[in-house]
Amino acid sequence: MFGEEYDVIVVGGGHAGAEAAAAAANLGSKTLLVTMNLQNIGQMSCNPAMGGIAKGQIVREIDALGGYSGIVSDKSAIQFKMLNKSKGPAMWSPRTQNDRMRFAEEWRLMLERTPNVDFYQEMVSGLLVENNTITGVKTSLGIEIKSKAVVLTNGTFLNGLIHIGEKQFGGGRAGEKAATGITEQLVDLGFESGRMKTGTPPRVDGRSLDYSKMIVQPGDLTPEKFSYTNTKSLANQRDCYMTHTSALVHDLLREGFDRSPMFNGRIKSLGPRYCPSIEDKINRFADKDSHQMFIEPEGWETVEVYVNGFSTSLPEDVQFKALRSVVGFEKVKFFRPGYAIEYDYFPPTQLKHTLETKLVENLYFAGQINGTTGYEEAASQGLMAGINAHLKLKEKDALILKRDEAYIGVLIDDLITKGTEEPYRMFTSRAEYRTLLRQDNADLRLTPLSHSIGLATDSRMKRMEEKQEQSESLVQFFKETSVLPKDINPILESVNSSLVKQSDKMYKAFSRPNVTMDHMLQLENVSAFVQENNFDNEILEQAEVQIKYSGYIAKEKLNADKLHRLEAVKIPANFDYSKLKSLSFEAREKLTKIQPVTISQASRISGVTPSDISVLLVFLGR
Repeated sequence: MFGEEYDVIVVGGGHAGAEAAAAAANLGSKTLLVTMNLQNIGQMSCNPAMGGIAKGQIVREIDALGGYSGIVSDKSAIQFKMLNKSKGPAMWSPRTQNDRMRFAEEWRLMLERTPNVDFYQEMVSGLLVENNTITGVKTSLGIEIKSKAVVLTNGTFLNGLIHIGEKQFGGGRAGEKAATGITEQLVDLGFESGRMKTGTPPRVDGRSLDYSKMIVQPGDLTPEKFSYTNTKSLANQRDCYMTHTSALVHDLLREGFDRSPMFNGRIKSLGPRYCPSIEDKINRFADKDSHQMFIEPEGWETVEVYVNGFSTSLPEDVQFKALRSVVGFEKVKFFRPGYAIEYDYFPPTQLKHTLETKLVENLYFAGQINGTTGYEEAASQGLMAGINAHLKLKEKDALILKRDEAYIGVLIDDLITKGTEEPYRMFTSRAEYRTLLRQDNADLRLTPLSHSIGLATDSRMKRMEEKQEQSESLVQFFKETSVLPKDINPILESVNSSLVKQSDKMYKAFSRPNVTMDHMLQLENVSAFVQENNFDNEILEQAEVQIKYSGYIAKEKLNADKLHRLEAVKIPANFDYSKLKSLSFEAREKLTKIQPVTISQASRISGVTPSDISVLLVFLGR
């Protein structure tokens, strides 16, 4: 069946696996995607949504690099929202509600249309390793498939254990069996493994809910989209709804705490700090009598509904009784109860920045196997693993995104240098250069990089160059064009800004707080210039951000340049830190384990102090 050798085998068909397979194949590697169920490629295991705070930026970055997640999200969206619009543009984060079935269907079809991708449905139970180098995989039927590189994207399936109250059973997802064999082999090869936990809420019948008692949550009036390609924005949208738990609901849930696997010791691993279960929220925030719940439809036609904010592993009878006491849920019918799942992961400090393992050459890890949580985090790692597996096989330089280039760069750098003991989730606060890493400029930041390695297409590059030229020409227009007091003062007065007494450049007036592009478009020559050049909203937004935040952007670029100087100071491979007696014991231990490539990476390792960095710089003659 498999007489030929593949370039890349991707194990797992979730968000990480799908992006890894697409990237490697589009770059020209002969790729095989092996998954336990081909019907579940691109499956949304938890909520039917993409994006959100910082995660929306990641989806835009995936798209800018030539990945598929943004396109699939746009094609299957049922609602679009730009979150945090009341804050500065560094915080704006796109998010879609999606049709769960269409999302998976679009992923499957896009992969099938991708040349160089083969598919095979079976469980991978082992890896073929010779002389610490990967040579392929072995399936549960005993079939050996040869390849030059392997990307593991096993999600929650490695020895997965599902918990509902006092009941527990093996599984990687509801209705699907766990994957066995790989963890044990990797541990035998010298890898360190751990256990993590995640959870999901009940799915219910939307026909049994009373939406009139809930608060409607509509999408944006003028919805945007994720992809920088020619996908269409939504013309129609489905509403979501909001309701709340109550003191009564909390009391009913507490009745089941003695049977909760979280509190009776059955679950020993850590769950996601920023997406806790409802019982965890009640326990941690005992002073609060109410928590928000968001009621999210699973698609255009289906009546199935996702109960966001009610993730739980309590017994099913407790879940049902408590949920029926929520406003609007008095007659609720369950499709299935919520559950928790424990699974194996491998601390990501065992990886290089390319996501290749340090112990086995040409073996890559991506997604929840690295201790992250979230579709977007997984997809971005899959994309980078697929890219770097191909580049290494072709003996080309790796693609490693810096912290000032992408949220993806922050994510991978955090994992490699800091590790994680709880499911890692990306936030804007994790990125020290978030003014540079906005969702509106991901294509300007990353498409040239991707195009240079052959992943982003010529058409993507051309579109990005046109956007850059148009936004720069509009910014230049504001810098060069003067405005008279009689024209600008009515606008300034309307926003309670001090009036001007003589003509000045538009750029200066536009830079003032509360003066927006809509205000500037009231000026005849601005409106004429925009219409003459046929600038769309994307160009107007880009120019406005560049003008109003130019000072912040310049400051962050200066700080990033300082970082780059430390990135230029390389640490020799296999450096012996034990001979530097001036280093703290913790620093020696952490640096020896993680083996950072540069001084900058070393400085971000927890436990490595500024004085330790000074010792290293002195030793390296810097």
